[in-house]
Amino acid sequence: MILEYHRPSKIDDVITLISRAEPQTVPLGGGTALERFSTRPIAVVDLQSLGLDTVQREGNTLQIGATLTLQRLADALKDEKLANLTGLGQAIGLEATYNLRQVGTVAGALVAADGRSPFATAMLALDATLRLQPGDEQVGLGDLLPLRPGSLAHRLITMVSIPANVKLAYEYVARSPADLPIVCAAVATWPSGRTRAALGGFGGAPVLALDGSEPDGIEMAAKEACSRAGDEWASAEYRQEIAGLLVRRCVEAMTGLGA
Repeated sequence: MILEYHRPSKIDDVITLISRAEPQTVPLGGGTALERFSTRPIAVVDLQSLGLDTVQREGNTLQIGATLTLQRLADALKDEKLANLTGLGQAIGLEATYNLRQVGTVAGALVAADGRSPFATAMLALDATLRLQPGDEQVGLGDLLPLRPGSLAHRLITMVSIPANVKLAYEYVARSPADLPIVCAAVATWPSGRTRAALGGFGGAPVLALDGSEPDGIEMAAKEACSRAGDEWASAEYRQEIAGLLVRRCVEAMTGLGA
């Protein structure tokens, strides 16, 4: 139940509201995952008037406003100068239906993501960082995911940053092309040779399988990351086999991607 609705135009006013002890007050972006914050009555703070729905490239970084919708981000990634991030656009397309992508926000999707989220898996591979207020703190997505929701209590995400000069590939296996994955893999490579591989399709959040100076050993790392990934959807042994295959496909797919 929503007890109060607020729509401030200043970030300071949002911080004041969400810092209250009672009633529990949460930010409202697209609203598609609002029920995940609490089963108790809550107050909501609509973020639409804050101007946090922009996306722009600054040097080798893509700065994404927290309330930018998933669909608008996917559309921005169609720019030929961002062809190297094709895998991120693919992951967004598999995250939700078109209608939900039109309202669901970038920050909201990351806050609500579980291990089957294609978008969060891809963003983890990209080593995304989030800017939190108050304090203007930069937090890596990999540090944030396992600590939700407590780490976001009384905090507001204002920006999500990813590198714009990396190559990203995404591969997955699901019961049907439109289903959430049973296993998915995202691999990002930097011009320096740095390689990050993230896996999803199970658990409470995607997992980082590899972050190293080169992709050697990536298949073994992927299999190890799935060693305890059994659930009602698939056995750990199955996921280990498929994860190794998917990361290999991602590495092979890097050839031909834009730089």
